[in-house]
Amino acid sequence: MLISLRGLEKSYPQGVARSYVLRRINVDIRPGEFVSIMGPSGAGKSTLLHILGMHDLDWSGEHYFLDTPVHRLKPKERADVHKRHIGFVFQSYHLLDNLTVYENLEVPLTYRDVDRRQRQSLVADVLDRFQIVGKKDLYPSQLSGGQQQLVGVARALIANPQVILADEPTGNLHSAQGKDIMELFRQLNEGGTTIVQVTHSDVNASYGSRVIHLRDGWIVDD
Repeated sequence: MLISLRGLEKSYPQGVARSYVLRRINVDIRPGEFVSIMGPSGAGKSTLLHILGMHDLDWSGEHYFLDTPVHRLKPKERADVHKRHIGFVFQSYHLLDNLTVYENLEVPLTYRDVDRRQRQSLVADVLDRFQIVGKKDLYPSQLSGGQQQLVGVARALIANPQVILADEPTGNLHSAQGKDIMELFRQLNEGGTTIVQVTHSDVNASYGSRVIHLRDGWIVDD
């Protein structure tokens, strides 16, 4: 199994009680699946994705990734697992403002000790694939929201991760760009990449093979 969650819960103190964001989540995701997480706003979709991506460390329960007990790892060990295996597409881009597009794309490759010549080749390939060669020397503040989203997707894919986690990956793109991204995800999935996306779009969900519905922090359908 690639990912297993057992009894996972996320909550905040609220007076003398607790307010739950996720309740008793039990999920298995196999290698090569294409899963969509859907549900109304506030259902806990993005929170669950960030826990899967090992960004959110404040939860209870068990989380296994490739049989590694993530819940027992130290923060640095979790970060290392994330950097080696996971590509994350953020809803709000999370590009590094002080780096150019080219340098932002290089960052995931430096985590994996890719040598300079190979980094140059991979970045050039991705710039061409996403048709952003002309933007390579610009900073995020000089890009439109859609262009920043394209760079964010490109950065998530560049190191050929085992898993892509995507939070509303087409939310800031016009329909043609969005369709291109979803077709690219389909191709990557057919090549063996596991994809888990949060989406409000039935069209985007139709690219996958499985939908997990969340409501008020509970899985109500899988």
